[in-house]
Amino acid sequence: MLVGIVGKPSTGKSTFFKATTLAEVEIANYPFTTIKPNHGAGHVKVKCVESEFSVKCNPRVGYCLNGSRFVPVELLDVAGLVEGAHEGAGLGNQFLDDLNQADVLIHVIDVAGSTNAKGEPVEPGSYDPANDIRFLEKELDMWYMRILKKGWEKFVRQTVQEQTQIDKALNKQLSGLGVTEEMVKEVRKNLALSDKPAEWDDSTLLKLSTEFRKRTKPMIIACNKIDVPCAADNFARLENEFPERMLIACSAESELALREAAKHKLIDYVPGENDFSVLEENRLNDKQKKALSFIKENVLKKFGSTGIQEVLDKAVFELLGYVAIFPGGVGKLQDKDGRTLPDCMLLPRNSTALDFAFRLHTDIGKNFVKAIDVKSRKPIGKEHILNSRDVIEIITSK
Repeated sequence: MLVGIVGKPSTGKSTFFKATTLAEVEIANYPFTTIKPNHGAGHVKVKCVESEFSVKCNPRVGYCLNGSRFVPVELLDVAGLVEGAHEGAGLGNQFLDDLNQADVLIHVIDVAGSTNAKGEPVEPGSYDPANDIRFLEKELDMWYMRILKKGWEKFVRQTVQEQTQIDKALNKQLSGLGVTEEMVKEVRKNLALSDKPAEWDDSTLLKLSTEFRKRTKPMIIACNKIDVPCAADNFARLENEFPERMLIACSAESELALREAAKHKLIDYVPGENDFSVLEENRLNDKQKKALSFIKENVLKKFGSTGIQEVLDKAVFELLGYVAIFPGGVGKLQDKDGRTLPDCMLLPRNSTALDFAFRLHTDIGKNFVKAIDVKSRKPIGKEHILNSRDVIEIITSK
C-alpha cells in the first residue's frame, strides 16, 4: 500500500510528511522546495488488542503507546503541482507519474487561503482554497485522459480490425493505474457507452478518466493551517460547498512540534489525541512554552486533535477499507523470539482467513487446514471474512 501526498506548492505538504514520518526533508514557503519525491513510513493508529488478553505487546515493527498500536504504511510526498501540470507545467508530468503506484491520495490544501494558485505567499483569506480542490481534481483527470489517449488512434483501429474486446483493451491501456477489467465494465455500463470507441469524443473520454481516477485514486482533503485566522470559517464553507468530499481540519506544524517535543521527552503525547502533558517544564524555554500553549488552546481544544493522524487513518481504513489483523495463537501469543503480539498486519477489505495465511507466508497458505479466532477460540474456514482487530491463528498440514 502506498499513500501519496499531493497539492500545490507551499501548502504544507512537506511539513505534513515530516510530521507523520519525522524524516528529514526540506521545508520552505516557496514553490518547488520538493523536486524529487520523498519516501517514508507513516503510521496508522489501531486500538491494540493487548488489554483484551491482559498482556503487554512488543511490536516487531511500528510501536504501541497507551494502548494504541501504530502500524507503518509507506508515504510518498511529490513536488507541488500547478495548473497545467498534466501538460508538463512545473515538471508536472514527472510529478504526476510519480503517483502511478499510489493507492490513495492525501490532498493537502492551505485552508487559510494564504498561498495563491502558484504557491506564493499572500494575505490570509485573500485566496479561495476551493479553487485548489477543483484544480487538483482537474489535473488528475486530465493526466488520466493523457494516458488513456496515448496511442488512441491505434487502439481504435485495433478494436475495429481485430474485434478486440474493449474492456480487456482498456484494462491493458490503464493497468499501470490500477484499472481492472471489472472496473472498466462497470464504468462503461454506468456511462452507457457504445461498443464503438471510434464514436467516443473527448468529453466522453474525460468522463471515463474522471471515473477511473475516483476509483483508483480515492482522495481525502487535509485542510492544513487550520490555526491561521479565517481558516476555520473557510473550512466550514468548504464543508458546505463540497459535501461529497472527505475534508479534515488539520495543522501539520502543530503536529510536527508535538512529535518533536515528544521525541525529545519534553512532553507525553500520543498522536491523534486531544491533549498532552509536559514532562519536565524546567527543560522548556519561554518560546517552547508559548508554542505548546498555543497548540493546546487553538488547535487541540478547538478541533479535538491536530488532524494529521485522523487524515492518515481515514485514508487507509475508510477510503481504502483496510483491516488490521493480529497473528496469534490460542495457547501462545509470543513468537519464537518471545515477542508478545509482535505483528499487526494491514489487509484489504473482504480479506479471508486464507488470504491472511498467504500474507504470512506462501507455504502457510498452501498448507492451510483451518484458522482459529483467538478471541472466541472458535475455528473458522478459509473463506471466512476477517474483521479489523481480529487475532487469528493458522493451522497447517505441515
